[in-house]
Parts: sequence; C-alpha cells; structure tokens
Amino acid sequence: MSEKIVGILGGMGPEATIDLFAKIVKATAAKNDEDHLRIIIDNNPKMPSRLDAILEGGPSPVPAMVATAKNIERAGADFIIIAANTAHWFHGDVQKAVKVPVLNMIEETVNWTRRCLPQVKTIGLLATTGTVKTGMYHKAFKKSGVKVIAPVDQDQGKVMTSIMGFKYGEPALVTQRKMVQVAELLLAAGAEGLVMGCTEIPIILEGYVSPVPLIDPNQIVAEVVVKLAKSGGAKTS
Repeated sequence: MSEKIVGILGGMGPEATIDLFAKIVKATAAKNDEDHLRIIIDNNPKMPSRLDAILEGGPSPVPAMVATAKNIERAGADFIIIAANTAHWFHGDVQKAVKVPVLNMIEETVNWTRRCLPQVKTIGLLATTGTVKTGMYHKAFKKSGVKVIAPVDQDQGKVMTSIMGFKYGEPALVTQRKMVQVAELLLAAGAEGLVMGCTEIPIILEGYVSPVPLIDPNQIVAEVVVKLAKSGGAKTS
C-alpha cells in the first residue's frame, strides 16, 4: 500500500504551522530520513484575517485559503490539514473547492477526547475569540454529550492579548502568565480538561503543569496524519 503525501495549509500564523510540522515529524516512527512522510507546506500569511472576517464582517479569507489549498493539491498532496483552529470555520468552503480530503482538526480533537478521556464531561476552551464566538467546539462536543465552558468577555480578552503578545514578541513569561490565569478560572468553573484551541496556545503553555489533561489539537491531528498517510488512505471526518 503506497504512502500518502500530506499537505499543510499554513501561515495562520507561521509558528503554528511550524509546530504542526514538527509534531508530525516527531510522531513518525523513523529509522532513517526515508521513513518520514513527504509533506507539502504552503505557508501563506497573506490571507485576510480570519478573526476580522468572523467578528467584524471583514474581507473573507476563503478565496486565499482556496487558492492555497489548490496549490497544495496541484503539488501532489493526497490530503490536506488546515494548520489553524479558527480557520476551520471556513473548512467546508475549502473542502468543496478541492478534490482531496481536508481533515477537520475540530472533529478529530473531539473524537480523540471521547476515545481517550471518556470520563471527561466538561471541557474548558482556550481559543481565539473567533473560535469561541462561532461555537465550533461547543457544537462538536455537544454531539458527544460533553459541555464546553469558555472564558467570560474580560477573561477572553486576556486570552487574546496572550496570543497576540506571543505572535508579536511579548516575553514568553508574560504571555504564559496571562493564559494560565484564564486556565485556572476555567478549572475553578469545573473544567475536567482544557482544549488548547488555538495552535499557538500549546507553545504558550509549554512547561505549564496542569491538574487536568491539556488537549492539544495540533498533536492529535499530527498523529492522525501519520496514521492515515502510513496506512495509504485518508478520509474527511
């Protein structure tokens, strides 16, 4: 059975794309270079803001996301993963525009949580305001009988300042402190697990010791990608 070629639709932001790529590499059992997957990455940070499109009716990122996905498809990818949580609001538009499967990070995260953490009934969500407002994780987890709690407005603002601070050079200790403060509020509200629902958050929280499981969508989808590519097949969630 032939190994499949992986495509990463990246650039939203670049650090998150690097993180996903690195996790795919680390998740691959390899004795030499040839054992690793072929991965085609289009790191396109020029796409319109997904947050502005969702929250303020700004320019849609869909044309640029579709063009980037088609570039990856033409380059030979057998399936694509979007390296950003918030951008999954536009997942359906991208999938309709290409012939290859586009994996769904949100759904894969829910599937993993129900399989590996079946005792968890309440999830705390750390994510961009766009992801929170769309309710993507809320709706996906609800289908499995799991409640999602998100920060209140003021605390959600602190999540965003942490993410943006990380993206644009604020000291790591400062960005982590803000994120941890909000995480602890979610724990106090009853969260039995925390979804790090923005691809920068696992990097921000690196080294943080949580009393409940930290659920990393990038790590989850990296492992799914390796399994699908090595098994010679891919399907949409």
